[in-house]
Amino acid sequence: MPKEDELINFSTVLGSAVHDMKNSLCLLMQSIENLGQSLVDPDPKSRVHLASAHYEAARLNTGLVQLLSLYRAGLDNLLINIDEHNIEDVVEDLLATNESYLNHKNMILEVKQSADLVWYLDSDLIGLLLNDVLINAMRYSQNKILMSVYTKDNQLVFKVEDDGPGYPQSMLDAHNTNMHHCDIGQGRTGLGLFFARLIAQAHTKSETKGTISLENGGSLGGSVFILTLP
Repeated sequence: MPKEDELINFSTVLGSAVHDMKNSLCLLMQSIENLGQSLVDPDPKSRVHLASAHYEAARLNTGLVQLLSLYRAGLDNLLINIDEHNIEDVVEDLLATNESYLNHKNMILEVKQSADLVWYLDSDLIGLLLNDVLINAMRYSQNKILMSVYTKDNQLVFKVEDDGPGYPQSMLDAHNTNMHHCDIGQGRTGLGLFFARLIAQAHTKSETKGTISLENGGSLGGSVFILTLP
């Protein structure tokens, strides 16, 4: 029988494996972007394939990062690095990350933001959260997405709206559901929403925690995702 200290710690192996896969996916995404830039006037079919490859790689990368973050949270070791950030820089990073997909899909992403916004937050985790929201909005919208960034009641608000069919009722009902209540058999694990709520609530000020909410309608008639940070 192997000694106790020789037994494989599966959670540690899983964390390391996810980290390695995430790094490989980042390289794959960069290769896809480079391929798209190297093609001169690609035909519509090639553009669709490139957009699909970029979307699926980005979606898988986001899922792996969420899994790694949740693993760390389970160990009470989720690193939250709160610092002062220019919100315009956070938004510009999001736009740069998704520029290739937007171009290939001929989609419009309009940004409305208050000028000179500065806030204390973890820019990496908030960027990851918002990027996942944008990836899903780009998947389901017809051709337009609106991101609004502003302050309300002394809190910072990120609102992402699209012109798609809106959230299914099951998601509207489940956005505050714990992971162990999610129905994987219905094709939605709830990981993205659980992760978003975890990151939002990790941002606190006095007794106030960050929140997320889902709606349908908005200015574009589709889904509306709202992240509010104290």
